[in-house]
Amino acid sequence: MVSLWTYWRGGAANQKFDSVGGAMSYASELTRRNPTAVLTGDGTDSGTLRVDLTWRIRSNSDFGRSQRRRMANWRHPLAVFRPAEIQAHSQGVANMDFDLACMYELADGSRGVVQTLGGLHGDFSEAPFIKLSGDDRFGTGSGEHLYINLDNKDQFKRLLIFVYIYDGAPTFDRADVVVTLATPDGKNVEIGCTDPPPQARSCAVALIEEEKGQLVARREVRYVYGFQSEIDRLYGWGLSWGRARK
Repeated sequence: MVSLWTYWRGGAANQKFDSVGGAMSYASELTRRNPTAVLTGDGTDSGTLRVDLTWRIRSNSDFGRSQRRRMANWRHPLAVFRPAEIQAHSQGVANMDFDLACMYELADGSRGVVQTLGGLHGDFSEAPFIKLSGDDRFGTGSGEHLYINLDNKDQFKRLLIFVYIYDGAPTFDRADVVVTLATPDGKNVEIGCTDPPPQARSCAVALIEEEKGQLVARREVRYVYGFQSEIDRLYGWGLSWGRARK
């Protein structure tokens, strides 16, 4: 299967390889057919697991272009291997604000959330061993990042990575949103927020759980029309939610 997210980033293969400081790094995509990836193991039981959020806003012309592309691909099947064009942000949708967050449950039973709302940015050195950095309102290269301390990986029972729209119209269907899990050994696991329903405001992207001493990520990509509390009910986290501001 050819990765759509690889098209966005300028390639045409499902996996891509780069040399970083003499070491080999590569990217793969979690899909419905291949929904899981082991994040820890040999050489990755310590260090930092970085979670990145990036997005690309699609303009109105993109929708017409995608329809024309589907027709062209039907007539010319090899056209699917051409990289998609990257469009600049339009002024009308540039203010859309996607936010990256993580609900956590630790081995001692404590539960909580790391998010920009309410200033719950977490802590890398102490519980919950998760730190949020950045609040990117434009999907630029700086992005938003979660840093997960794998030196304390035995403390994690489950982590739910999710994305929500705090400010702006509920338009997941107007953007290509990608969450990337970057492991210490150079592996990048990409999860695209595909097929969003109209008016969805939040998306549970990936569930990371402890299995036989390892952390395993599973693709979720489940949308809700509300916010964090609705995702909480969907996964049974049991947190108390209230109104908050950035």
